[in-house]
Amino acid sequence: MPTRNEARNLEIVLPAIAAVRPAVHEVIVVDGNSTDNTVAVARRTLPWARVITQTRKGKGNAMACGFTAATGDVIVMFDADGSADPNEIPAFVNALVKGADFAKGSRFCKGGGSDDITLLRKSGNAGLNTVANRLFGTRYSDLCYGYNAFWADLLPQLELPDPAAPQPEDGSMLWGDGFEIETVLNCRVAAADLTITEVPSVERERMFGETNLRTFADGTRVLRTLMAEHRRMEQRRKASGYAR
Repeated sequence: MPTRNEARNLEIVLPAIAAVRPAVHEVIVVDGNSTDNTVAVARRTLPWARVITQTRKGKGNAMACGFTAATGDVIVMFDADGSADPNEIPAFVNALVKGADFAKGSRFCKGGGSDDITLLRKSGNAGLNTVANRLFGTRYSDLCYGYNAFWADLLPQLELPDPAAPQPEDGSMLWGDGFEIETVLNCRVAAADLTITEVPSVERERMFGETNLRTFADGTRVLRTLMAEHRRMEQRRKASGYAR
């Protein structure tokens, strides 16, 4: 769970995760140098949660730090703003147990929904889905959703930036350290020909604070990520002599 100034939300979200049955193995809160009391609230609200600080900056780096710290067989990506329903965690795990490598949350498959998405964002997501599916041969119905789960032993195949690598001196972020992380994961799972199962999910409204989403800027970033990851896939296939 990546966090940055989510103290008020954690007071509600963490107990809800702890109440999930079957019980989760661990909760890892990765803090991005919050300026509120996120860390203190996390430790007070759920004392057995593991609270770590990310090594660089960006959501992608926070996620990679959490992935590396995980000790369980399954990793569930979970937002701290209250938009994700903890009671859906067993459904994601069940999809993996039944044979999936990657359980992809979807607001737009049967049983899914959203209390938060606007018509503009929904339309943009549909367009990006079409591009992704054509480039990677997938059948995603909801590319731009970050509630996902996968087997921890697949991490080496995803080749995410090493959390131990230093922050570039010019202040830039390594590829995969930013908000492109979710699209990068979706692309690399597809490029690796892993088994993907969509899991219906209902997105709630953020409880406290303001979203960092910027419809047009984020949509452009996702499109650039799709193109960059497609080039990466094609280059690797060419180098290995793989032919479609």
